[in-house]
Amino acid sequence: MNYKGNPKYEHDTPCCTGILITNLGTPDNPTASAVRKYLAEFLSDSRVIELPKFLWWFILHGIILRIRPSQSAKAYKKIWTENGSPLLSISSMQVEGLKKILAKKIQGPIRIELAMRYGNPSIKSGLKKLQVANSKRILVLPLYPQYSSATTGSTFDAVVDELKKWRWLPEIRMVNHYHDHPGYIDTLANSIMSYWTDNKKPQKLLFSFHGLPKHYFLAGDPYHCECHKTARLVAEKLKLNEEEWSVTFQSRFGPKEWLQPYTDTTLISLANSGIKSVNIICPGFSADCLETLEEINIQNRDFFIDAGGESFDYIPALNEHPDHLELLCNIILQHAIGWPEFSSTWNNEKIKQDLYKSKELAEKSVHNKN
Repeated sequence: MNYKGNPKYEHDTPCCTGILITNLGTPDNPTASAVRKYLAEFLSDSRVIELPKFLWWFILHGIILRIRPSQSAKAYKKIWTENGSPLLSISSMQVEGLKKILAKKIQGPIRIELAMRYGNPSIKSGLKKLQVANSKRILVLPLYPQYSSATTGSTFDAVVDELKKWRWLPEIRMVNHYHDHPGYIDTLANSIMSYWTDNKKPQKLLFSFHGLPKHYFLAGDPYHCECHKTARLVAEKLKLNEEEWSVTFQSRFGPKEWLQPYTDTTLISLANSGIKSVNIICPGFSADCLETLEEINIQNRDFFIDAGGESFDYIPALNEHPDHLELLCNIILQHAIGWPEFSSTWNNEKIKQDLYKSKELAEKSVHNKN
């Protein structure tokens, strides 16, 4: 192994703290060739597809990558903007917003970089920029509120794979999840209430989360439980009764059973049962993307309307909303406590209150299980 150093390093170079904000990723363009390249990387991840590699390689390259790229490219074209991929442009705005907020809250040098688990900008390139900036401490914040091995776990793998090659390893911290963070719950509830202020409250609110193969859950992945906890806490905040909301799962792939109930079949069933108006929010997505803008707001809207529903509204992701950026900033400050640039942030009462509330929620959850 050739342990690479920082090409711009000098022994008297000032150091800083680096913050790596990550999300899933996106193809560079809404074309079949760009989507094929993206899907090849995404679906080759053993955290995402837990099948024997030799068997999956033939399925992926012999079938899936011959058919799916052109189909997905058509879907991407429906949501592509003049700024490119919605996920990438929104994520970039989130990072720029965080830079401005953090500049007002802390003293000392920090460097914030955006990276995608698949596609560009890559985790490798983001970490390289932090290395060049002489980041001796790095906080990784994957924008996945609910932990899954296929998302947060895979991000950890990619970070470690790059750091294996570094001569001088930085101190590393990583945010695993924030599914029950009080600020996250408040921000979700406020976004729903704000939407209902401008639009009529529906008969049914669906919390739609990205799906996961059921056997991942049975093997111990906490994602399913964390999704339900997020939805329950938001519903409690909104004072909704059990008939007014439910949790569903979208984006299933392949023949095996995934987490249920499925979003598409639930919408059809609701319409068939006489429900005329629904709202959907996707709390697992920190930024709008293909799965929310095309799958939910186009495909699933059609399912509901064609089955007899009358009013379908998608409540946008938190995106670059100021409350969302403030939440992410507080999560960063909480996890960076003790590092030189963040030494004064523990005096922030809001950070303390959110941290204590998170502990109380966790303790209540354990108590309820017992």
